[in-house]
Amino acid sequence: MTQDLCTSSIENGVALLSFNRPDSMNGMTGDMEVAYFRRLLAAEADPAVRVIVVTGAGRAFCPGADLAHRPGEDEEPLPNGSMPRTIPLDISKPMIAAINGACAGVGLAYALQCDVRFAAHGAKFTTAFARRGLIAEYGMAWLLHSIAGRQVALDLLLSARVVLAEEAAELGIISKAVPGDDLMPTAMAYASDLAANASPASMATIKHQVNAELSMSASDALMNAEALMRESLTGADVIEGINSFLEKRQVDFAPLGDGTSFGWMAR
Repeated sequence: MTQDLCTSSIENGVALLSFNRPDSMNGMTGDMEVAYFRRLLAAEADPAVRVIVVTGAGRAFCPGADLAHRPGEDEEPLPNGSMPRTIPLDISKPMIAAINGACAGVGLAYALQCDVRFAAHGAKFTTAFARRGLIAEYGMAWLLHSIAGRQVALDLLLSARVVLAEEAAELGIISKAVPGDDLMPTAMAYASDLAANASPASMATIKHQVNAELSMSASDALMNAEALMRESLTGADVIEGINSFLEKRQVDFAPLGDGTSFGWMAR
């Protein structure tokens, strides 16, 4: 197994992770899944990383499982059996998907597990599962429902039809479809803006709120937000955010874990 199946580079607080089986269109294997998870955990633990961008090497993002691949004796099956498949959902740093081409099956699940998605014009999306005799794997029923609503989720899951990036944007599956040459500059500019200007503790807590408050009543969500607000007002990040604004200078938030601390982070 090699982590070269998922490459990583870091610049200006942004970690760029790339699925790296371009000769197979980045078809997912168990070893590549493990390599991706390891890269995610390393980025999560690295104080130099504030935002994570996920893309694919070559012409595709990930068209799903590599159905032609047969794992060898020392290779992981797919899904892998050594690392929890909930790892992408537990990453506290913002994750941006830059979808450069075919995105299907488990590849679509990994894109949906990111927080914001950009795609190149003409990139093809499909859930694929129903046309392979499978069910909505990798939590895709929950992901699609929570991102785009019940009707869109059922349409895409039941039909497994192909959707181009332009329609995916209309359906709310992605944030924006852009020309192919603009994809990485768009995704990296967005990620760099977050890394430079947003509090790592605030971003992590907002992700936590979006996930936790989804199952709460409106009043419980409001009370939860108010409790978190009171915690934020005693933290170093709000002081830095206000002072940088008043002093008309670039904000300088501490890395995640060194700035404002919230009670949920210790759980």
